[in-house]
Parts: sequence; structure tokens; C-alpha cells
Amino acid sequence: MDEVQLGSHTIRSHGFAIARTHMHDWLILVLLVVIWVVILIIHPFYRFVGKDMMDDLRYPLQSNTVPVWAVPMYAVLLPMLIFIFVYIRRRDVYDLHHAVLGLLFSVLVTAVITDSIKNAVGRPRPDFFWRCFPDGKDVYDKWGNVICHGDKSVIREGHKSFPSGHTSWSFAGLGFLSLYLSGKIKAFDRRGHVAKLCIVFLPLLVASLVGISRVDDYWHHWQDVFAGGLLGLVVATFCYLQFYPPPYDANGSGTYAYFRVIEESTANTTNTINAANLPNAMTGEIQIANQQEPTDNGFMGMHLARNSNSVLEDVESGKS
Repeated sequence: MDEVQLGSHTIRSHGFAIARTHMHDWLILVLLVVIWVVILIIHPFYRFVGKDMMDDLRYPLQSNTVPVWAVPMYAVLLPMLIFIFVYIRRRDVYDLHHAVLGLLFSVLVTAVITDSIKNAVGRPRPDFFWRCFPDGKDVYDKWGNVICHGDKSVIREGHKSFPSGHTSWSFAGLGFLSLYLSGKIKAFDRRGHVAKLCIVFLPLLVASLVGISRVDDYWHHWQDVFAGGLLGLVVATFCYLQFYPPPYDANGSGTYAYFRVIEESTANTTNTINAANLPNAMTGEIQIANQQEPTDNGFMGMHLARNSNSVLEDVESGKS
């Protein structure tokens, strides 16, 4: 990145223009929030759960190691704080805007997909037995399906095992942050500074530990966590590449928009310089032409004089 250009694009100078350019993206973002809220209200599919299936669903019902409220804190707010820190250092509003917008899209798209699949699949959680029968007395209908007598909200939550929302959110937010950091520190600049990978892997490690905690708390099966992590990471990658070159690219430390503005600025500067030099070039050509005219006239004059002398000689010799 051309460090000379850094600091010339701030929130005050370009912030409103950039936000206006991406107005439709922000409107779609609001629409995603509305869709996600509607999906949360919809009841999940109540899958058939027979008595022989309860062997894998009798794990104890316990609280979350990672509370629900903590997920947006480390998956959204923490990356945003890092984006703001980078902006303070570099004063590049393109980077700040696109990082925030890409992160929010990554998380919300992941949330919509995750909860849509949750409702459609309706897979019971590993602790479903105690959600359905809190007193330990299981009851089944004539088809062998469960007849739950527990708290309705708890039972409803028990049908949202696949995929893991904690894990998908974690990899969507922290996966985006990992890609962002890898570009900023130029982790793949082919200089062999393998220590940079520790910074790249740290967010992914945190996301992985969150996923493992979901299995340890018996809120999810391992397949739920694997699918959630894969979903979040894939969405994060797609959203990141909408705004940034791949981290291994030579320009991976900045946004596409930033380098496009730099190219346009350079082109305009070049055109301005060429336009300023054009009158000087024309003046120089005129001066060269003026210098050549006397020489040509003198040359032609010499020929005219020679021709005149030749005619006089012929007259004197009697040829005319």
C-alpha cells in the first residue's frame, strides 16, 4: 500500500460519501435483521423422537459455559474495536467502513442461514430427554413419539440443535477478523515470518474453543458444531473477499475501493501534468520551426543567386 496516501481519507472528509454509495447495502443489512427476528419467532420442526432414540439424548441439562449475550461481544464488538484501532493508526475510512459492513454482513447472513436450518431440521439436543421430561418420567403416544410435559420454551429450544449457532456466529465474526488481520500484517508476504500466523490463528482458536464448549455443555452434537463452524467460516470468507483482495495478494492490506481511488487520483494527476506541459511543448515546437526557417530561406536564396549567375554567364557567352 502506498503509505503516502494514508491519512487523506477520513470519516470527516469521505465518510458520508462512502456511506451514501453503500446505502443499499445498509438497507439490506436492516432487512436481514428483520428476517432474522422473524425466523426466531417461528417454531422449529418437531421431529419424531422415539424411546429408542433417547439413549443419545439423556445428557444432563446444564447452563452455557459461554452465555448467549457474550457471543456478539467477542464476535462483533471485539473486531469492531480492532477496526477502530487500525483506523486511528492509518486514517483510512474505506478500510473502516468496509470492515464494519463486511463483518455485519458476515454475522447476519450466517445468523439467518443458521436459524433457518435450525427450524427446518428440528434436531433434538443431547439433553432433550430432561427438557421433555424434567421429572424423569417419559411418556409416549401410540406411535412411539414423545409426549413432553416440560416447559414449552425449553422444549422448543431443545429442537434447535443443528447447526450450532454459537459456533457459526463465532467463526463468522472471528473468522472475518482472522482474514482481516492476516491482510493487515501481510502474513503471506513470502518472507517466512511464520510468527505472524500466531496472530492469524488466535481468533480461530477462540472460535474453536467456543464450539468445543457447546459439546461439553451437552447443548450440541459434534456434527452440529462442525457444520456451524464450516458455515460461519465460508460466509466470512465470501463477505471478506467482497471488499478486500485475498490476504496473500500484494495489495491484501487494503480495500479494493482504496486502491481504485488511488489509481484514479494518480491518473488525474498524470493528466493534469500532461495538460500543464502541453503549452510548453507547443512553444518549443514553434521555436524550433522558427529557427529552421532562416536556414531554409538562406539555402534557397543561395540557389537563387547561383541560378542568376548562371543566366548572366550564358548571356555573355552568346548562348542566349
